[in-house]
Amino acid sequence: MSLRGGVIGAGVFGGYHARQYARIAGVDFVGVFDTHPDRAAKAAMPLGGRAFAELDDLLAQVDVVTVASPATHHAEQALAAIAAGKHVYVEKPIAISVADAERVRAAAAKAGVIVACGHQERVVFQAMGLLDVPEQPLLLEAVRHGPPSDRSRDVSAVLDLMVHDIDLALAIAASQPVTAEAEGHRADDGVWDEVRAEASFESGFTAIFDVSRRAAGRHRTMRVVYPSGEVAIDFMARTFRNTTPFALNPGFADTPAAQDPLGASVEGFLAAVRGEAPRPVVDAAEATSALDLAIAVEQALEDAG
Repeated sequence: MSLRGGVIGAGVFGGYHARQYARIAGVDFVGVFDTHPDRAAKAAMPLGGRAFAELDDLLAQVDVVTVASPATHHAEQALAAIAAGKHVYVEKPIAISVADAERVRAAAAKAGVIVACGHQERVVFQAMGLLDVPEQPLLLEAVRHGPPSDRSRDVSAVLDLMVHDIDLALAIAASQPVTAEAEGHRADDGVWDEVRAEASFESGFTAIFDVSRRAAGRHRTMRVVYPSGEVAIDFMARTFRNTTPFALNPGFADTPAAQDPLGASVEGFLAAVRGEAPRPVVDAAEATSALDLAIAVEQALEDAG
């Protein structure tokens, strides 16, 4: 079953998604819509696609579409695609409000279309074997630091960076979060760029998240503590230390999924669209749950002053 694929947004991630649709077998890459037609052309034409100046024109030509525009536009553009009967892959976060995320989820259910969200780190966890550990964690500590960038300035570091690790925490938690506390620093433009947050769950599980968009370099680590031991991950070195009795995959970095998490996530979306998989890697409900906790962290920041 051949699918016609297109991309909304010609930024960095829009380019990544355009290349995925151009390379994946069984997909005909149609093109890119962007409010700046020259950017759309730059992203689409080298891959054999078209630049679209109107969103409706792109939607009329595709079966599946990726929303890779700034996060503030995710919900409205996903809803437009769903209204046109298209299956949608939305880059994270799925929206910038829980109400909008629920609107996307409800519209997709009513229209009978697939909505996936780009929490691509989930495939790395799967490649390691962490989603199959038969023991509930006690503690997760995640650090995700990067240097200053003009990208994603429309949202805080919580919705830009922390939401990745929030999704991973929710994926291994056996219960729902009940409280969130946070502290941080704003940049000169008023956006939260450094945030440390702690979420407590019904089961007693605690997740601690530390993100920064003002670091000297990139630093990504995670420690997951279980009753029987712990797993300490260095995502930059693509290694981990495991003191639990559970067999994880030390060669996870060499798996196709870990080498190209975005590609694996997009392929999972397409498999769900074709009916070859029961669901995408991360569905709209899970993306909404991650957003819900991220918004709770942002509210905790505001409450703390």
